[in-house]
Amino acid sequence: MKIAMIGTGYVGLVSGVCFSDFGHDVTCVDKNPDKIAMLLRGEVPIFEPGLDALMSKNVEAGRLRFTTDLAEAITGAEAVFIAVGTPTRRGDGHADLTYVMAAAEEIARAASEYVVIVTKSTVPVGTNRAVKKVIKKANPNLDFDVASNPEFLREGAAIDDFMKPDRVVVGVQTDRAADVMAAIYRPLYLRDFPIVTTDLESAEMIKYAANAFLATKITFINEIAALCERTGADVKQVSHGIGLDGRIGNKFLHAGPGYGGSCFPKDTRALARIGQDHGLPMQITEKVITVNEEMKRRMIDKLLDLCDGSFNGKTIAILGVTFKPNTDDMRDAPALTIIPALVGGGARVRVTDPQGQREGEALLPGVSWQEDPYKCANKADLLVLLTEWNEFRALDLKRLARKMTSPRMADLRNIYSVKDAKRAGFIAYDSIGRPAYRHDATPQQD
Repeated sequence: MKIAMIGTGYVGLVSGVCFSDFGHDVTCVDKNPDKIAMLLRGEVPIFEPGLDALMSKNVEAGRLRFTTDLAEAITGAEAVFIAVGTPTRRGDGHADLTYVMAAAEEIARAASEYVVIVTKSTVPVGTNRAVKKVIKKANPNLDFDVASNPEFLREGAAIDDFMKPDRVVVGVQTDRAADVMAAIYRPLYLRDFPIVTTDLESAEMIKYAANAFLATKITFINEIAALCERTGADVKQVSHGIGLDGRIGNKFLHAGPGYGGSCFPKDTRALARIGQDHGLPMQITEKVITVNEEMKRRMIDKLLDLCDGSFNGKTIAILGVTFKPNTDDMRDAPALTIIPALVGGGARVRVTDPQGQREGEALLPGVSWQEDPYKCANKADLLVLLTEWNEFRALDLKRLARKMTSPRMADLRNIYSVKDAKRAGFIAYDSIGRPAYRHDATPQQD
């Protein structure tokens, strides 16, 4: 089938590449000529493991193209996917649908034969019906259907999520549109992956409900972690104990410094606003938003305690700034709350991250970037493990401790243990939801 993908951001590019790997003829469109030029050179503008090789493979096979010409891309296309940004609108928490509606109008003006116009972007309930009105107004004679096809891609594992999904959700109004969508996803159907077909509104709501639930689960275990610290319990043992309950499950029960990224913060705020607009406040979701921000600020207090009440004049080494490993995405990352507080408190902040520097340099002024954890820790007063990259999971803690002026660690991802820290020579170690360790005497250097 011939498919056009409008938008080459994270969702659009991953989806377009994966659809082409299914065997479809895909053209990805973007208004940014620099981005298209980069893609035409075979360069990927985002970091996603395996995406560069998969893109190259399908470009060489002739199934994947890139252009700035929308009309060219949709000529003869049986489905056109809208995968543009829906950022939080300033001032009211709504998802900003400006790009979605503009894309819908452009598609309508360029299309001349039957096409299914599919919203891949995350949009509030009712958006697809609004898209339909925009298209009808722009081109009253166009034969078309709209469909909702929300994405459920985890950054860092997006290709696997697309190729081996828990489910594919498709919202349609007609059998004709359902048939087109079924043909597009036939490779997954043949391998028995669930294809859930619903009405438009249910498909839109599934996306928000799923992300709000996962954000709630993360926030819940973070609150339990805070209580564990007060009571002497160990949140890792608690998470394991409750995660074995089949009704709860063990995913998203890892305590940390709060959720971030492109989806959870934006989608929880949008769902809260949708509830307010319909006179039914989403009280749990609203509380999750509040508690998550409190958790990020609580991390600052934890670091302040490890610095004896003042950041001024301290050298602090930060390992990881992206919101999660295997991505270069810094949107709403805990680092964006924590690091400015350190800099503002007078600390000299060093940072290392396998992929975060490209975005982080603009977002985190006043820090120095280092090549690796050991250079980062040199003469530092505190080491903060903020993102659980694989590169940080098996560090030589003794080597780190020897390099530091005052070997103290804040392990905000619970990768190591008090035993590991003591054995390595750290004089203080704190984590999330587990007993801390502090010893005032500076250990002998190796």
